[in-house]
Amino acid sequence: MAITQFSPEGRLFQVEYAIEAVRRGTTAIVCRNKNSVVFAVEKKSSELQDDRTGSEKIFKIDDHIGVAIAGLTADARVLIDRARVQAQVNILNYDEKISVKDSTLNICEYKQIFTQN
Repeated sequence: MAITQFSPEGRLFQVEYAIEAVRRGTTAIVCRNKNSVVFAVEKKSSELQDDRTGSEKIFKIDDHIGVAIAGLTADARVLIDRARVQAQVNILNYDEKISVKDSTLNICEYKQIFTQN
């Protein structure tokens, strides 16, 4: 686990780095209504990149949960993998799909561990 480091002003460096990564990342927007959900992400590319390849920004957690990411894809993949495992564990333990709220809380608690320690 990471060691929490405060700046002289009392801010957490890890949180500052995360905010900066999101600021530099692509835009991700999700809209929903009663019958549908739309995910939209900005794809940044240069002339040297092949438009058919690149990092994904939209992921499926379970049949009823998806995510769109901004910031560092590698960091997000760790959280996505954890959310997928938790979704599977919930089905095995309780024979029902994990709720969006429980999945979100699980990821938030996991991130909080690394922020505090």
